Amino acid sequence: MQILRRLGLDPFMLMLIGTVILAALMPATGYGAFLVGNAAYAAVCLLFFVYGLKLDPGDIGRGLRNWRLQSLVLAMTYAVFPLLGLLIVTIIAGHLPEELVIGFLFLAILPSTVQSSIAFTSLSNGDVGAAICAASLSNIVGVVLTPLLAALLLRSSGGVSSDTVINIAMQILLPFALGQAMRPLLGGWIAKRPMLSLVVDRGSILLIVYSAFSAGMVAGVWQRIDLSILGTVLVIEALLLATILTMAMLIAKTSGLQQREAVVVQFCGSTKSIATGIPIANIVFAGTPVSLIVLPLMLFHQMQLFVCASLAQRYSQRVKKPIQSPAGE
Repeated sequence: MQILRRLGLDPFMLMLIGTVILAALMPATGYGAFLVGNAAYAAVCLLFFVYGLKLDPGDIGRGLRNWRLQSLVLAMTYAVFPLLGLLIVTIIAGHLPEELVIGFLFLAILPSTVQSSIAFTSLSNGDVGAAICAASLSNIVGVVLTPLLAALLLRSSGGVSSDTVINIAMQILLPFALGQAMRPLLGGWIAKRPMLSLVVDRGSILLIVYSAFSAGMVAGVWQRIDLSILGTVLVIEALLLATILTMAMLIAKTSGLQQREAVVVQFCGSTKSIATGIPIANIVFAGTPVSLIVLPLMLFHQMQLFVCASLAQRYSQRVKKPIQSPAGE
């Protein structure tokens, strides 16, 4: 694992790529697809139950005292980013497959990453406590707001089924609420077993990705993708990431936040969670192949890791320079 990280490779992303290759070579069909689909359903329920156990409502309350920072993060995540998504969709509609167009809009309404945005803030010598609060609050809000925004913005595309509200309640809200209710009993137990949380987190995503891409292979959706389309998606996402990162920093600085707080807004307001996004996509777009819909998210996830890690490293060096060479050498 350490060797891969030194080479700039994300082990989990390599596992995702391997899962996609496995689905391409050995897609689940027939009764196997039925079993995989049911397993993916159970995995989503378990994932959000564990989220409920892990998230401490007390941390959110304490962090809300910095209301300006938290408001900016939520505004970037659920207002500015969705507006950029709508702009992109308006431009690319009719030029890319409909599933990819929906995927861009879905990407735009997802909550922030948790581990990554906190790690980038720490590396940047930013306000880690505020980042923990902002990322956690973003995901708690996203459990409800992301599906609602999806139902609102994607209604005309037919991407949301009539059973969406029930599926959201059964697979996301109910397990999450049960996790919060059982936190006094099991919260300490799960906190002492980070590897178990990691296995549930990563394993459920890999299972859902395999199920989604298997369905895509069987339905033949990948026959509509070529290198030119893939290149177009990457260019659009590079422009989107550069725009949102720049806007987040400018808005934070204009609002009077210090650098330590501004990096929280930038990293928590600009990143998108694959851990939350893929399970929600599996629910919101139930009954339709979601492999192309989640493709923009998977590509954006890897891109944001590379770019934000580079930015965080630069911020860290800016802080260290005056200390290491006060004469400006």
